[in-house]
Amino acid sequence: MAIITLTTDMGLKDHYVATVKGAIWSQFQEAQIVDISHDIKPFDNGQAAFVLRHAYPAFPKGTIHIIGVNPEADGQTPHIVARHDGQYFIGADNGIFSLLFDGMPQEAFELSMKLDEDHVAFPTRSVFVKAACHLARGGTPEVIGRKTTTLREQIGFQPAIDPMSIRGKVLYIDSYGNLVTNVRKKIFDDVGRGRTFRIGFGITDDDITKVHSTYGDVPLGERLAFFNATGLLEIAVNKGVEGSGGGAARLFGVEYEDAVRVEFGEWKR
Repeated sequence: MAIITLTTDMGLKDHYVATVKGAIWSQFQEAQIVDISHDIKPFDNGQAAFVLRHAYPAFPKGTIHIIGVNPEADGQTPHIVARHDGQYFIGADNGIFSLLFDGMPQEAFELSMKLDEDHVAFPTRSVFVKAACHLARGGTPEVIGRKTTTLREQIGFQPAIDPMSIRGKVLYIDSYGNLVTNVRKKIFDDVGRGRTFRIGFGITDDDITKVHSTYGDVPLGERLAFFNATGLLEIAVNKGVEGSGGGAARLFGVEYEDAVRVEFGEWKR
């Protein structure tokens, strides 16, 4: 049974997601549809890529991923099927593929299949679904597209570093209020070289001076920093969810894309 996943910014209030699912089942009833997320910030390639790139490695080879964020095409933005690590990714060539992988996908095909007249208004349903169902039935991307080696590149925000500090940003805030930053463990280790440090978002009294292994290393309601399974610095509150004091985002008053700083060595208060 073919797996087709959906990552969109459509939300669940409206009929859009149901319409996409109905279109898939109308063309391929055997499809197994998996919702990765429909709560991506509207038109935010970075957030969509962050969520999908951390989800897709868990799926088996042959999985087909529809990316319904910024799906519109024009003369400079074609629709693409990318093949990478044995899986397929369908979306617009708006820079998202360069954020989704470490580099470009292993193969990419510009879609050239015949489309219905209404494809411009709702391409996630009318273009991406048609391509996904073709692949789900065992078709190849070579039949519906022409190979391309030129994809648009979008540069992700990289932390600024100097001998005494790392200045990054919040990449993602999950439903627990945990703050995932773009500070990778390797950068932290290379710049820090085992020195003392402070991690913070503004108010010095809230700074964190130790990296733990997991949430349970601190008492309930206590803030902590650790490197998550993907090697990114995460700031959290143990069991800190809405209704019990709030998570790290509420505690620190931090929002998506806010700055995070790591200072090494001696500091002044």
